[in-house]
Amino acid sequence: MPGDAAGGGRPGRRALILVENLSVPFDRRVWQECTTLRDAGWTVHVICPRGTKRDTEPEAEIDGVRIHRYPLRAATGGPAGYLREYGSALWHTARLARRVGPVDVVHACNPPDLLFLPALWLKRRGARFVFDQHDLVPELYLSRFGRGEDLLHRAVCALERLTYRAADVVLATNESYRDVATRRGGKRAEDVFVVRSAPAIERFQPVPPEPELKRGKPHLLCYLGVMGPQDGVDYALRALAKLRDEVGRTDWHAVFVGSGDAFDAMVELSRRLGLRDQVRFTGRVPDADLVRYLSTADVCLSPDPRNPLNDVSTMNKVLEYMAMGRPIVSFDLKEARVSAGDAAVYAPANDEAQFAKLIAVLLDDPGKRARMGRIGQERIGGQLSWRNSQRALLAAYAAACRGRAPVAEGAPVRPGRRPRR
Repeated sequence: MPGDAAGGGRPGRRALILVENLSVPFDRRVWQECTTLRDAGWTVHVICPRGTKRDTEPEAEIDGVRIHRYPLRAATGGPAGYLREYGSALWHTARLARRVGPVDVVHACNPPDLLFLPALWLKRRGARFVFDQHDLVPELYLSRFGRGEDLLHRAVCALERLTYRAADVVLATNESYRDVATRRGGKRAEDVFVVRSAPAIERFQPVPPEPELKRGKPHLLCYLGVMGPQDGVDYALRALAKLRDEVGRTDWHAVFVGSGDAFDAMVELSRRLGLRDQVRFTGRVPDADLVRYLSTADVCLSPDPRNPLNDVSTMNKVLEYMAMGRPIVSFDLKEARVSAGDAAVYAPANDEAQFAKLIAVLLDDPGKRARMGRIGQERIGGQLSWRNSQRALLAAYAAACRGRAPVAEGAPVRPGRRPRR
């Protein structure tokens, strides 16, 4: 893309992207945003935690993007653990932001809804604040803990309100999140831009299927994604037990690719359900292995149950299944239908028996599976492509910087004072 494609992306523009819950470039959405901005002429800095097995260097420049990483231990032990995690993240973020210096845009990716604090410090020094809302944290809290109107729920709602208030521009991942930003967050419609996550097509190129991955069975079922308390892996496992016991189908092997807080619990649940010989948990795998599994899969699983978060969230795994031309079984969620359309079949929300029956229906109909796969690939190549999201991202940055001169790299900034324009 040309350097002036963003309107606000003239030479000299500098962006600082703040991330707390994943390392970069492992965070695919953030990395796509970084490279889009870089190609539009921005100098891009990222502050994020170090990874455990990758993205471990404290400083890196990758494809022209400058990444500053800090050590961070994930929360354990309840609220006190989260306080330690978030306190450490904020301290390191502020420390590294001072090192980066003045920027035109500070771009904060949640969760948590605490990064408005270093963003406010940078706003006082002339930056514009773009809030990239990856998750609705109040809904995430309700979906994980099931408690409303307690002290912690009120606290996360208050932090979301403060983040919206501080933001000059909001990036929403879909129309449902955009509605929340305008209705609950009080943002003007023209200040909220839908930047959908989309799979990197170059990462998802099918390869010839490998029958040995089916472990001697005619069919392979595949789950790809995070394994947290709200991600529905337990629903998928119970549905597979019903597929075996109630539908009478044993002509399949299933592989669960990914990791997360609930990984060990899900392995144990599969053992209790008697699925150990039919289900394999791989943990996180290299991209090449991921593509092998998806290229061989007959049906892919999206078992996210309906809850306050999942119903309005876009699931990355659904988009990745579609990019690989795989048919999907999903629960009937609002945004799942928006994303997948006829590339998926939908069981009534949280109904594991119907989920199992739909798997069986697809296993018996290879023609339907092929048609659904083609529909998914067409949607990813068209209305859901990253090209559309790139245009929205650059429009958001142009709106944030409209009428403002670029900051000068390395220019001294007095604490508490805005640089002269």
